[in-house]
Amino acid sequence: MKSIATDGWELVSAEDRNTAHPNTFHIPTREQRETLVPGDGAKLLFDIEIRANGVIKDRGVERMWVIVKARSEGVYIGLLDNDPVTAENLQLQKGDVITFGPEHVSAISTPPRDYVIEKYGVSFFEE
Repeated sequence: MKSIATDGWELVSAEDRNTAHPNTFHIPTREQRETLVPGDGAKLLFDIEIRANGVIKDRGVERMWVIVKARSEGVYIGLLDNDPVTAENLQLQKGDVITFGPEHVSAISTPPRDYVIEKYGVSFFEE
């Protein structure tokens, strides 16, 4: 599991945010979040801590897209499809493998298959 202390980031539960702010933070239904397939896009909430020279400069949540590659034992495995901020302590970059659960999904999209193949290759859809 990724953590702020070791990786400079961790995932935030979209379900918890929705529960705390049901009128302003909307998420897809649980059923929609549990039935993602390879090639689907899932917007996740990344809590990121930015350090410079060992000092915390900023901390906040960045919403970024992950393209689902597979599902295994109730969790999704996908590739980060955004460029995160850069910081000396941040172990996160575009193309990184991200493991997440339905509770982390704040939005869903279906990017064109050609887009996914162009960025990640035809093998993306092979098991």
